[in-house]
Amino acid sequence: MTEERGERAGRPDLAEHRDLAGRPDLAGQRDLAGHPDQLRWDARYAGAAPSFRPHPLAEQALGPDLPGGPPPAGPVADLASGPSGSALLAAALGRQVTAVDVSAVALDLLGQEARRRGLAGRITLVHADLASWHPDPAGYSLVLCTGFWDPAVFAVAARAVAPGGVLGWEAFTEAARRTRPTLNPAWCLGAGEPGRLLPGGFTVLTQQDQPDPGHGERRRLLARRPH
Repeated sequence: MTEERGERAGRPDLAEHRDLAGRPDLAGQRDLAGHPDQLRWDARYAGAAPSFRPHPLAEQALGPDLPGGPPPAGPVADLASGPSGSALLAAALGRQVTAVDVSAVALDLLGQEARRRGLAGRITLVHADLASWHPDPAGYSLVLCTGFWDPAVFAVAARAVAPGGVLGWEAFTEAARRTRPTLNPAWCLGAGEPGRLLPGGFTVLTQQDQPDPGHGERRRLLARRPH
């Protein structure tokens, strides 16, 4: 997942839920057919074989060395997941995972790999535009999002973290535009973001900039919600 997903703004009220038992029944539902973000990302994911490597942020968040220990027992939400190795990692550790993405191709790839690894029962795929997806407040012990930035989605994600749980985020910084001048500034983190946008009470565990030659600088955040 090396490409930015910051352009995944979208229309409200578009969401389609699917699980790994098979393709969803679309009767009576609004799907994302024709949505420009789905078309763009379907085309991109269809043209490359996914590695299914977990994101380093997920490895850190779920590892034993996280300050204060790993997130408490409970489900994980992987936002703008793509064909996510992070979702597979969390599921392999025994977590129930909700993977949300606008790309049906990405979710199908993830579903196929989950079935191959015997993890289908632990992963729920949600085909949705993040602007319209509303997770349960305090419903997830870990909420993870990498390669995407929208302050409104960030606020919703923070509210979805359970007490004692962890929020992990990575997005481009403004400095990335020096490498990629056409990058939309709305998709880039401003000074101190995303940490300075956390609700009161969250503790920043780490917030560090990561060079990414050829793609642009990114910033990673891990923060814990108080019990």
